[in-house]
Amino acid sequence: MRGANFNLLVLRLLDPRPEAVVPAIGDQFRRAPGFLRFAPIVLGLGDLEMPANEIDFAGLIEGLRGLEIVPIGTTGGTPELRNAAMAFGLPPIRSLGGKETEEAVPAAAPAEPLAPPPPPPPAPGTARPTMIHDQPVRAGQRIWAQGGDLIVTGTVNAGGEVIADGNIHVYGALRGRAIAGGGNNAEARVFAQNFDPELISIAGYYAVRDGLQGAPIGKAVQVRLTGERMRFDPIG
Repeated sequence: MRGANFNLLVLRLLDPRPEAVVPAIGDQFRRAPGFLRFAPIVLGLGDLEMPANEIDFAGLIEGLRGLEIVPIGTTGGTPELRNAAMAFGLPPIRSLGGKETEEAVPAAAPAEPLAPPPPPPPAPGTARPTMIHDQPVRAGQRIWAQGGDLIVTGTVNAGGEVIADGNIHVYGALRGRAIAGGGNNAEARVFAQNFDPELISIAGYYAVRDGLQGAPIGKAVQVRLTGERMRFDPIG
């Protein structure tokens, strides 16, 4: 296995209103049909100076997906903006090397958390909270386990999204997006009986489907971080 870097488009939000953003992106489609179709895109929050509760992240995501664009995360912005985006399945994206863009978090920012800190270790005799989802995760559906692990007993279909601050276990096929390790929990892992995701992310590091060449697709897999590299190990 080896690490890889990906060139991603950043949609720099000067006006975050869906009614302003979505038509403008639609104009790009008309000028260059297919240029952005199914493209993973990062939302740049660095130019926004407004309270997080005034930004309609749900409307932005729905509008972009309606144009067949796949928003996968955010860059820049205040901790409040990043945390608000996390609630809608858009984790902060970290650079794996090279010069940071003007919208990346400044070098002095590590003292300022990118997301809520991970929950404290459980006291002796207590268990970390775990959410169990007994149904398949449909396209367009999002399941989020805040403060704990997530267990999905069925399939996560393409277009579905599962998010957990801890680990994610999928006892079926993982064909959608899995985002583990919220709050910068780099120890989190993703386990899947049938591994074939659109996107996989742990603590802000991510890989999209096209970057998984060599991973054991269709097999039982666990995903974890070793430093800044994502590792894919067969289970069993």
